[in-house]
Amino acid sequence: MTKVLVVDDEPQLRRALDINLRIRDYEVVLAATGEDALRQAAQQRPDLVILDLGLPGIDGVDVIRGLRGWTDIPIIVLTVRDMGTERVLALDAGADDYITKPFALDELLARVRAALRRAAPRPDDQPVVTTAAFSVDLAAKQVRTPAGGIRLTPTEWLIVETLVRNEGRLITYRGLLDHVWGPTATYDSNLLRVHLAHIRRKLEPDPTQPRYFHTEPGMGYRFVTDNHPGQGTSGPR
Repeated sequence: MTKVLVVDDEPQLRRALDINLRIRDYEVVLAATGEDALRQAAQQRPDLVILDLGLPGIDGVDVIRGLRGWTDIPIIVLTVRDMGTERVLALDAGADDYITKPFALDELLARVRAALRRAAPRPDDQPVVTTAAFSVDLAAKQVRTPAGGIRLTPTEWLIVETLVRNEGRLITYRGLLDHVWGPTATYDSNLLRVHLAHIRRKLEPDPTQPRYFHTEPGMGYRFVTDNHPGQGTSGPR
């Protein structure tokens, strides 16, 4: 069942969208603030987000930026703000579509379907990412080396999955913390260093010279394959 996160501070609109999406066989998660939106996205892993810009607390544009730090799921902005600058800000932050209120429900539903079609994996997408040292089966949630399967803790798996799904892209410390522990987690780059050290010991040919899980000092981490080598640090930071 496709899961949709609806973020809006208007209770009546949240309820209306909840009802209309559920009768069309969508699973719905609701949030009324920007903070709650980021928390629910990290915990519930929706397939699509419908997002108001004018939220109490964290603004909708900042919610988009927060989500784009770790996920590529479709984001449809639904707002009364119809100024060109607002539209540009939202799209530049990473929104996929933009609808102004009042809106026609049929149009919104059509845009939801279109966004989900664009985001759907292509038949030729490979759910297994392979390197010379190990392979990551994203569908089965398994990691294997030539010597056999590797056991990762749930936290280690979430870190590996996030980095592998974003191959070649820098994932910031904050973005990785939000994805794995939720946006309310205390910022602690040392926590990530410890987990990355464990992951490297399990998967890297030489953990002291990371080949696949690279550190970008002061910024975050990046996963690269043998076909797309990157510039990482030599230490397990």
